[in-house]
Amino acid sequence: MSNALRTIEFLCLGVWIGGICLLSFVVAPGAFGLLGSQDAAGTMVRFTLSRLHFIGMGAGIIYLVVHFMRMPSFASVARAAVILVALMILLTAFSQFYVGAHMADLRHEMGSIEHASATSPAHIGFEKYHQYSVWLESAVLLLGLAATYFTVRSS
Repeated sequence: MSNALRTIEFLCLGVWIGGICLLSFVVAPGAFGLLGSQDAAGTMVRFTLSRLHFIGMGAGIIYLVVHFMRMPSFASVARAAVILVALMILLTAFSQFYVGAHMADLRHEMGSIEHASATSPAHIGFEKYHQYSVWLESAVLLLGLAATYFTVRSS
């Protein structure tokens, strides 16, 4: 049973990290390079990112549940991988429900990102929140790699 639970832990981290890599290195560059408009590409990336966030948060919750099934002692709460996965969930939720919500409001205010003035307050705010989003995804990716390392190490 322990091997099956460990496999689920690795699958959860692999799906989450793989999803971030796929979005960052394939979907987003492809959408902005191939689609005819920046607005269409942004819509595609926003849709994909939203789904990735929910998949990631779900995978993180499953990871934590399975981890505590495998190691039910209270001491396992302090394990680095558990702390990292919990932080990944929190950062992802913050990105989805706070940063993403502000970006959506500013995008709605601009109407079209392509036609909005780069000096408009809405466009400047959007770019600021976009940078926060990139930083958060990068942090979650790095935390996920570290969580994978600590999960392997705990074998």
